[in-house]
Amino acid sequence: MANGHDLDGALRVAVELAEWASESIRGGNAGAAGPVRQKASPADIVTDTDEAVERHVRSVLRREFPGWGIDGEEYGVEEGASDAPHWVIDPVDGTTNYAHGLGWCSFSLGLAEPDGSPLLGLVADPWRREVFTAVRDRGAHLNGVPIRAADHTTLTGHVFMTEWAAHAHWPGLDTLLAALAARHCTARVMGSTALSLVQVAAGRATAAAIGEFHPVDGLPALLIATEAGAVAMPQLPSYDEPLLLAAPDVAAEAWELWQSTVGGDALGPQ
Repeated sequence: MANGHDLDGALRVAVELAEWASESIRGGNAGAAGPVRQKASPADIVTDTDEAVERHVRSVLRREFPGWGIDGEEYGVEEGASDAPHWVIDPVDGTTNYAHGLGWCSFSLGLAEPDGSPLLGLVADPWRREVFTAVRDRGAHLNGVPIRAADHTTLTGHVFMTEWAAHAHWPGLDTLLAALAARHCTARVMGSTALSLVQVAAGRATAAAIGEFHPVDGLPALLIATEAGAVAMPQLPSYDEPLLLAAPDVAAEAWELWQSTVGGDALGPQ
């Protein structure tokens, strides 16, 4: 129990849901997923699989944790008790990849305090059959095995993950990419915020950045990365605020580069 919440039970249910969601995503290529439909713009789309996965996850969470809130990518907010935690769900993070048959998307599920601070995070990669998990103050795991951020001491020669803001380049991104290239740090834009951030947790990427933090796809991965030892700047971003993640021994270098390109008032490495 943590703060009166059954985090062990929540983690067990989250892993079971991740297994079910991964099977559903693997079983639905673009054709099986049904027609692609536009939401806010031609670069913001949804499939039948997105909606079906979220409906199922919501129904299980309502049954298993009555009174807890839910915030999902496709169906919005269901309020819980005022003192209860709330779930955040992104049924398919990387829908554009999924709808076009590119095997890089994820299922993301997290649990947060009423003030938004994360308690539990899960990101599942259906294609590589990887499930990243973290519970606050218990470390991060990949398929049940503990993971740690890389021990690299420089950005040079390593991988930096980032994402567009949907189809757009967010302010400062192009300058940041040019500065990374000058340092011989290789940037990758793969198409799933959650999967990009957890690569830092796994030690595969040395740093990662997104221009607009959204809890439904960013909060679970943020907890996983920080529980793996990565440094988050800021520690808990506000909605639509940029986020920088870095392995601990490159955090100062990454922050200096970030300030000279993206800027902003967020706190640096603590």
